[in-house]
Amino acid sequence: MSDTPILTIDGDVETPRQLTFADFAAIDAAQQIVDVSRIDPKRSGDAVKLTALLDLVGVKPGAGWITLHASLDDFHASIPLDAVRERGIVIYRLNGAPLPQKAGGPVRFYIPDFAACHTSEIDECANVKFVDRIEFATSKGFDNRPHDGAEHEELHRKQDGH
Repeated sequence: MSDTPILTIDGDVETPRQLTFADFAAIDAAQQIVDVSRIDPKRSGDAVKLTALLDLVGVKPGAGWITLHASLDDFHASIPLDAVRERGIVIYRLNGAPLPQKAGGPVRFYIPDFAACHTSEIDECANVKFVDRIEFATSKGFDNRPHDGAEHEELHRKQDGH
């Protein structure tokens, strides 16, 4: 189980990677966030800082966008990298085991206090569950997030029906 890739990171990076649960667990302790409920009481699990993943793959200097892909529900969000570089975390573990699908696994991208990013590109839907690929690029990537309140309501209505 720990040697099965759970996340692909590619695009404008020096070293594209397919990360396993064991790879996440092996990331330096200083880059790990044990018990994300200390940051947000509504969240649970353990995470790594986005900066750790950036260092791991060597994101190229011109890459200004991060696109989060969730093939399970065909959801994609492309957001400015600088807005989340220091704030973003990737939740990958719950109770010592890989993050289960019912909790948003294989990994869940989360921006604590997303409103503090101060950009219209970052909203609640930039917190993406079921992420299986992260892509870096020089320009905005594919993004199918809702564009207005009605679309947003419909998305959450569908998700609650799962």
